[in-house]
Amino acid sequence: MDFDLPEETRALQDMVRDFAAKEITPHAARWSQDEHFPTPVFTKLGELGLMGMLVPEEYGGAGSDTVSYVAVMEELGAADQSVASSWNAHSTIASLPLLAYGSEEQKKRWLAPLARGSAIGAFGLTEPEAGSDAAGIATVARRADGGWMLNGTKMFITNAGTEMSQGVTLLAVTGRDDGDNKRYATFYVPTGTPGYTCGPQLKKLGWHAMDTRELVFADCWIPDDHLIGEEGSGLRQFLSVLDKGRISVAALGLSLAKAALALSVKHATERHQFGRPLSAFQAVAHKIADIGTEFEAARWMVYRAAWLADQGRPYGTAAAMAKLYASEVANRAASQALQIHGGYGYMRESDISRFYADAKILEIGEGTNEIQRDVIARALVKQA
Repeated sequence: MDFDLPEETRALQDMVRDFAAKEITPHAARWSQDEHFPTPVFTKLGELGLMGMLVPEEYGGAGSDTVSYVAVMEELGAADQSVASSWNAHSTIASLPLLAYGSEEQKKRWLAPLARGSAIGAFGLTEPEAGSDAAGIATVARRADGGWMLNGTKMFITNAGTEMSQGVTLLAVTGRDDGDNKRYATFYVPTGTPGYTCGPQLKKLGWHAMDTRELVFADCWIPDDHLIGEEGSGLRQFLSVLDKGRISVAALGLSLAKAALALSVKHATERHQFGRPLSAFQAVAHKIADIGTEFEAARWMVYRAAWLADQGRPYGTAAAMAKLYASEVANRAASQALQIHGGYGYMRESDISRFYADAKILEIGEGTNEIQRDVIARALVKQA
């Protein structure tokens, strides 16, 4: 067993850490306060070859492995969760359906700009009445005039309304089969398509610098070559790329715990009470010990899931476990870290308050933790 990251992965992580320290950390609080999506940061990430890490080089990506992707996420998310979560959505659920199921022409037309970083991608699944129940979506696509007519609403969609948004990959109902079961298909809708509109940026508890909107499709016509993969296979396609997305969200949680630990140690050693640094008090020291221990446990769950994916081995259960545990560790770490900071931590201008607000969504997004427990339990029972 070798727990060391490969040398090239460590070098990549060091590079991203330096980039984040210069380009993200000094500005993150202002972006959050202004609810500003920092387009130049994503352009620079593209210049570094990081906007298509999981995409092969032939389509403009870096062709990196999943372990390296997690290592990069550790650094981006420790600097700012809004930037990292936008990068996550772009890199996984927005890009991977095109990679896995798109035609060569679709990959060159839409995937390559996403992978190069000249554009950012969005994925539309969640609706006002359908979240965890992905099969319950109501957006419909009907054949019309040599293409498809879309009608419906998507909710809480990331990256759809930015200056560099190229379009949205979405799931829609196309009809019913002979057994009266819904049929689904995946479509690509470019930004600016008539009938496709983005609502105003939604006001969220956290992730303030991430673009999140409602998307409305009202008699939105797209040509037949905007269908991704086979009609009738859309839901299966989505579920097949979800496991990689779970690893990514698990890595996002890991990065938040990493930030919480660093901020806790810094404050506890610099802040003095009763003539001693806070770190000299056992109650504070034990909190730091708990954050550090859970962070290390989460780290190896996340990296193991990534390693299994890179080995071509089944990793769905490991990904669900990593997402479940890392997201809950992130929330506990943020809460304990804020307690260590005391009143200073409760002020909005403190870094830990931003991470604290960002933590909760990790237990909700990419499949709620209740859904993760269902996935894990089914797998364990099946193995018995």
